[in-house]
Parts: sequence; C-alpha cells; structure tokens
Amino acid sequence: MFRIHTVTDFDDPQLTPYRNMRYQVDPVGEGRFVAEGEKVVRRMLESPIRVVSMLLPPEWQAEYEPMLRARPEEIDLFIAERDLLTQLTGFKLFQGVLGLGYVPRPATLQELLDLPRPRLFAAVDAVSNSVNVGLVLRNAAAMGVQALIVGETSAHPYLRRSVRTCMGTLFRMPYLLSPSLTVTLHQLRQNGVRCLAAHPHTNQRLLPDARLDQDCCIVLGSEGEGIRPEVLAACDEQVVIPMQSGVDSLNVGNASAVFFYEAWRQRMARSFQTV
Repeated sequence: MFRIHTVTDFDDPQLTPYRNMRYQVDPVGEGRFVAEGEKVVRRMLESPIRVVSMLLPPEWQAEYEPMLRARPEEIDLFIAERDLLTQLTGFKLFQGVLGLGYVPRPATLQELLDLPRPRLFAAVDAVSNSVNVGLVLRNAAAMGVQALIVGETSAHPYLRRSVRTCMGTLFRMPYLLSPSLTVTLHQLRQNGVRCLAAHPHTNQRLLPDARLDQDCCIVLGSEGEGIRPEVLAACDEQVVIPMQSGVDSLNVGNASAVFFYEAWRQRMARSFQTV
C-alpha cells in the first residue's frame, strides 16, 4: 500500500532524512536509514525490512508501484522533478531514487550460533569508515559469510554510505553490534568458533595454510591502525596474506575479499569431497 505526495514544500518533516543528506547526517540514531540508488531501493522493497517512504522522479513511479502495492505496510511515495530533488538533497543524484527504512534489529549471539554449520562470520574492529564497512559487507555476501559482527569502534553498517557501497546486500544478512569485541570473540571461542585475525604483520600463519572450512570468524581491522592489541590477543591465531615485498597491507575491503574467497574455496572443495 502507498500514498502519493507531490513535493511542493521542502519543509515537510517527512522529508527531513532526505534533506539532511547534504549535511552527511544519517538518521540511524533514530532507528532509520536512507537507501540510495535504484538497485538498493529495489532490494529494500524485496526484503523484510519495514519501509517508511520513497522519494523519486516521476519517470520511476510506474516502475515501483507494483512492488509498493505488494508491501504490507503503508508507504509514503514522494514524487519530485529532478531539479527539485537536487535542491532538496543538496547534490545531483544519478538515478534520483531514494528510500527510507527502519534499521532491523541486531541479532543476538545465540541467533548467530544457531545458523547452519560450518558457520562463517566476519568481524570488524576499528573500521570507522562506513564505505569500508560497506565493502566488507558486499564481499561477505558474495562469498557466503553468514553474519557481520560490528565492534564497538566500527561504523554502523546501516549508515547511508555503507548501505550504498554494499548495494543493499546487508538487508538479508544478520549483524551483531558488540559492546566489546574482545568479549564477543571469547564467547565465540567458548562455543567452538575459531577466531582468526587478518593481520598483515605476523609470521604465525599464511592464509593458504589456515583452516577456514570449519566454524570460524574472520576478524578485520582498519587500514591505518589494524586490529587493536586486545582484540588480537582474543583471537586463536593471526593470519597473513602472502604478498610481494614492499607492500605493507591491503585496504580492508580488498583484504576481506581475499580472506572470504579463500574461505569459500575451502568450503566448496570440502563439499565436493563429501558428495
């Protein structure tokens, strides 16, 4: 169900989340998030996430009406010409399609442990850049990671730039907001989940030699500071990507792709062996 509104008044309080985009203000603290782009908004409408409103130019209206009719909640559909959209948001939008949804409830640790085995989780520590969190999420979704654990020093996965970067793939991925990543890793280990730190400055184990086909959590840190010492100490072992000399490390998004692919490769090889 949906109600159509033609945008004539930028002061409409329902448009505030869209209007605040120019100031890089995210409504996550209020329990909502902005989805930006045609594919991202479409994935939001196809997901269980509760949708509040949409804002788009007239040429996209007919495209989205069937999906809006199929939704159980009542959604406000705001229609604005592209020049008005630019005035409202403060910058030019390529497709002009925006949506506002409610941030889904974070998962509990027990809900993650109830996921099918062998479990594969990812955790981010001190990754404060929301674009990097989005890159990790997109790679995780592509390679079969079942859930993302967000440490207390990392950006929220539902910040607008994270949602846009991951192309909405997080809409169907559970996430856990850890008040203490160190404690959460200890709890995972107590439940049989090995925690592996993706650490560029170690000689403990090379990535091809690490066992990633069993229950495990891959812990990733920021590009600048890496994983905090106390989080490193909470992991079972440190694993490094073999690289040419002279290269210190990879961006966390690139490193996550390498680690997740290796986990996927090992699990595919194991599944073929058991057939």
